[in-house]
Amino acid sequence: MKRRVFSAKQAGIAVLMLSGSIAGCSSGNLPQLPTATTQPSLTKNVRDYKYLIGPGDSLSIFIWGNPEISGSYTVRPDGMISTSLVEDVPASGRTPTDLARSLEARLAEYIRDPIVTVMVSGFIGPYSEQVRVIGEASQPQAINYRENMTLLDVMVQVGGLTDYADGNDARLIRVVNGRQQQYGLRMGDLIRDGDITANIDILPGDIVIIPESWF
Repeated sequence: MKRRVFSAKQAGIAVLMLSGSIAGCSSGNLPQLPTATTQPSLTKNVRDYKYLIGPGDSLSIFIWGNPEISGSYTVRPDGMISTSLVEDVPASGRTPTDLARSLEARLAEYIRDPIVTVMVSGFIGPYSEQVRVIGEASQPQAINYRENMTLLDVMVQVGGLTDYADGNDARLIRVVNGRQQQYGLRMGDLIRDGDITANIDILPGDIVIIPESWF
């Protein structure tokens, strides 16, 4: 049997995962989330989801009747944008509509009754809204949350599990009422056996941790 060689980084992750298991954090001892809803008409995600602007997002800002001061802007790492007439407008964490109303208030100092439209492209979103997948996924990464997203959608985007993943010992970390909660996942059943009952709803800010199998 071919022996697998670990890099220093992989060994460090393994130590952290092992220490979590020793501390009693195995997903087998964690509560399970209900199966994902299949009817879009049902309220799945506690609240009606609205996209929030984040650093790196590309914005097209159009001021009606004033094309010369309209344009495309990128949200800076500090969450601000600067337009032709107003500087340092907070954009990160706001909806496009909210930002448009804020710009109207600022532009009213220079333009009579401004009407602003904000359109987003190159969606990134704030970090607080992203879904992070770490560990034994084929392509671990942070994913932009999408309305009605499920665990299966997330795993398709990260390319599924690696050959060494212990999918049924994976866990999800979620902030509930200001407190961090952990839930067990049955990703092996979902991905490898096609058990759709193991699919769950994903919320903005969720973290999915996939450990490596030791056997």
